[in-house]
Amino acid sequence: MAVVTELYPAIDLRDGAAVRLIQGDFDRQQIYGEPLALARHFVAAGAGWLHVVDLDAARTGRPANRSTVLALVGGVDVPVQYGGGVRSDTDVDELLDGGVARVVLGTAALEDAAFVRRMAERHPGRIAVGLDYRRLGGGRSELAGHGWEVPSGRSVESMLASLADAGVAAVVATAIDRDGTLAGPDLEGLAATLASTAIPLIASGGVGGVADLIALAGLSVPGVGSGSERRLAGVITGKALLDGRMSVEEGVEACIRSG
Repeated sequence: MAVVTELYPAIDLRDGAAVRLIQGDFDRQQIYGEPLALARHFVAAGAGWLHVVDLDAARTGRPANRSTVLALVGGVDVPVQYGGGVRSDTDVDELLDGGVARVVLGTAALEDAAFVRRMAERHPGRIAVGLDYRRLGGGRSELAGHGWEVPSGRSVESMLASLADAGVAAVVATAIDRDGTLAGPDLEGLAATLASTAIPLIASGGVGGVADLIALAGLSVPGVGSGSERRLAGVITGKALLDGRMSVEEGVEACIRSG
């Protein structure tokens, strides 16, 4: 039976344009043009979801590109997962009412656990948490917020434990040091994360081509408590698509595995 890990082509926004940063560094940026045109290109090529991030909002907490986000959401016919600068009930309501399918809470999740639980209860199936992490060596990790610029002092494992009964729909785990590098995903770290949570896990960071997607789609660990197999629910990739290292069609095919 075919089992599918969902492919999420990524569109990062800064100053109204689609861009990619390297390792979250705002001084290392490449511009890829008009966001809605890019979104429509991905959808026409077969993308079933899109992952959109407002980098300006993630950094400042102010919805700098909100109108661009909502125009993009209204201009495509696939669900959009959005993150970046979501700090309040009003932010969540505006995004979901505007057509966003799933909102990712990052900095807010680090700073206000009650907010996560409240939003997850109010909007079942539509709230995810973003865990943006750096590996520190020795198997340790540290999460960062505010556009990846502020270390939190918290580990991936501690956040996952706090989210176990929060009711979130998914966790988006981003390896900051690999993001935008095309150097390959953090397979070891993702395997450990898969093994430590029952929440659906979406991986992000480092995908350089089809081989990386095949490796991610094939990643499996024993399930938490039940003994059933755990696999990734999705993979986010941006630069590999934007730089022509693979097509959306190739990416979707690579995310289909035989189970």
